[in-house]
Amino acid sequence: MGWLWAIIVGFVLGLLAKAVIPGKQHLPLWLATICGMIGAVVGNAIARGFSIEETRGIDWGRHIFQLGAAIVVVLLAEMIYNSMKRRKHERQRV
Repeated sequence: MGWLWAIIVGFVLGLLAKAVIPGKQHLPLWLATICGMIGAVVGNAIARGFSIEETRGIDWGRHIFQLGAAIVVVLLAEMIYNSMKRRKHERQRV
């Protein structure tokens, strides 16, 4: 059941990150989901570093760190993805 929740949270975080980032992103949905999963793990680690542990109710602080990390990971993945796509397109032209 843990993997299912990781995929669901990654999917939601990936979509939210793509929605927050200005402009159009060309990142595929599956890659945005993986980036969201990575962002969730990194955000949890950052929250632990700030001594934000699980609490009763909604952990807003932890979720903010997760979303922030997901935004950074999606931005980096978007830049790498576009760079690779551009190189592939340039090779096909030559």
